[in-house]
Amino acid sequence: MKNAAPAHTGRHFLQIPGPTNVPDRVLHAMGMPTIDHRGPEFAALGQEVVSGMKRVFQTAGTVVIYPSSGTGAWEAALVNTLSPGDRVLMFETGHFATLWRQMATKLGLDIEFVPGDWRHGVDPAQVAEKLAADREHRVKAVCVVHNETSTGVTSRIGEIRAAIDASRHPALFMVDTISSLASIDYRHDEWKVDVTVGGSQKGLMLPPGLGFNAVSDKALAAGKQAKSTRSYWDWQPMLESGHTGFFPYTPGTNLLYGLRESLKMLLDEEGLDRVFARHSRHGEATRRAVAGWGLEVLCLDPREHSSSLTAVVTPEGVDADRVREIILDAYDMSLGTGLGKMKGKIFRIGHLGHFNDLMLCGTLCGVEMGLSRAGVPHKPGGVAAALEYLGAA
Repeated sequence: MKNAAPAHTGRHFLQIPGPTNVPDRVLHAMGMPTIDHRGPEFAALGQEVVSGMKRVFQTAGTVVIYPSSGTGAWEAALVNTLSPGDRVLMFETGHFATLWRQMATKLGLDIEFVPGDWRHGVDPAQVAEKLAADREHRVKAVCVVHNETSTGVTSRIGEIRAAIDASRHPALFMVDTISSLASIDYRHDEWKVDVTVGGSQKGLMLPPGLGFNAVSDKALAAGKQAKSTRSYWDWQPMLESGHTGFFPYTPGTNLLYGLRESLKMLLDEEGLDRVFARHSRHGEATRRAVAGWGLEVLCLDPREHSSSLTAVVTPEGVDADRVREIILDAYDMSLGTGLGKMKGKIFRIGHLGHFNDLMLCGTLCGVEMGLSRAGVPHKPGGVAAALEYLGAA
C-alpha cells in the first residue's frame, strides 16, 4: 500500500529526555495485584518508598509523594509556602522555567522574571545582585530549574545557594529537579534547598504519574503563614498520615510498586555515585559526537553541560523537526523536539534513566545516519569520536 508507514522490527528507541525507557523489571513490579491502600502491606510499601526517596534527594527531612505529574509538584511547592501578592524571583533559562513562571502568575504571585538567552543557566552573581538590592526583603522565594529539559543546561545550585547566603537574604529557595533527580548529583540538605520538586518519569525510570516535594523545616514553617488556597496539594494532610505510610487519598499503588523496584536498582545495586558517573560519561560522549559532526551544542558554558540530555543546534535553514521526522520514519527512534523559542532550531538527545553504553552508541548511529538521510551538512566522524571516548573511559 502506498504511503504506508514502514514496518519496524526490534525495539523502538525512545531517546527523548523523558518520559524515559522503563526497565522490564519495573514494569513487572507494576503488574502486581493492587492491594488495599488502607492495609498493613501498603503501609510498609509507603514507608519504604518515602525512605528511599529521602536518599535520592539526599535529605533527612520531609518527602511528600503525590499521584501527579511534575507540574502538580510545582504547584504544591508554591501554594504551600507563599501567599497571593508575594514577590518571587524566577529566571528564564528555558521553556520549563517559563511554564513555572506562568503557573506562579496564575496563582497570584508577583513574579520578577530575569531574562535569559536559553543557552546559559542561572548566574549566581545575578542572584546575589538581585537579593542584595532587595533591602526590604520583599522577595519571598527564589525559584530555579536545576536541569532545563528544553535546553540541556544545568544551573549550579550549590553556587546559587552560596550567593543567597552571601546576600543574607531570608528568601525560600525552591528548585525543580524533574529532569535531573537520580541522574545528576543533587543535594537537598547540603545546598539548603527549601522545596525540591521532582517527577517519576525521567531518572527514576518510571512512567509519569508521581510528583515529589522534598521539604525543609523552614518551608514547613512558612506553610503555617501561607495564604494561598490549597486542598489536593496541601502538605498538611500528607504530613499527618505520612509517618504511617498511608496517604490521605487514593495513592498510585502500582506506580509505588514500580518506584520501590527502581529505588532498589538505583540505590542498592548501582549506587547513586555510579549513576551520576554513568550519566556524566554519556553526556560527554554525546557532546563529542556532536563536535565530531561539526555541529553545535546549545549550552554554551561547559560548567553547565547537562548529563541528562544534549540539545543539538541544526545549521541555519535546516528544520530540526524535519530531521526528527526523518529519523523516526527511517530508524524508529524518537528524539526530543525544540520547545518554545527553540522550535525547529534544535533536536534533543535524551541519555538518562535506564541506559547504557551500547544503547547510546545505537542512538548516536541513528542520529548520524539520520543527518545524512536528511541532507544536513555535517562531518561523518561523530560516532567514531564517541566510541573512542567510551572505549577509553
